[in-house]
Amino acid sequence: MVDFNKLVPEMIVSDIKVSLKFYCKIIGFQIEYERPKNGFAFISYHGSQLMLEQDYFHKSPWRVEPLQQPYGRGMNLSIDCPDVKALAKALVTSGHELRKPVEEAWYKENKQLHGESNFLVLDPDGYLLRFAQDLGSKPDNRNEL
Repeated sequence: MVDFNKLVPEMIVSDIKVSLKFYCKIIGFQIEYERPKNGFAFISYHGSQLMLEQDYFHKSPWRVEPLQQPYGRGMNLSIDCPDVKALAKALVTSGHELRKPVEEAWYKENKQLHGESNFLVLDPDGYLLRFAQDLGSKPDNRNEL
């Protein structure tokens, strides 16, 4: 039995086989379960979970019209990754262009700075994915006005 996270995004995809190849074969997600007849898969990656559902162009309360590529405009998914440099290399080697190369970033969290190494890539349907590797925290010694 799958232990579901409190929030699990479910994304409509144009071709479930293409999406599963991208997420599972290239990135390393695992299929927890699937319903091939319905074009559905529940996948996970180091604690992150996604549901993918084939778009069959039928009226459904789950489908918000109009659905046009790139899907997921205005949203990005931040996914923890144990080795962003290796994953970025695997994506580029497989022919996927990075939208933003690997970089180190530090974000203010109260009186601390939280660091991560991250990059951006679009999935086959245009969902924006940010893979991030934790770099820890440090005091924020900057003087602010």
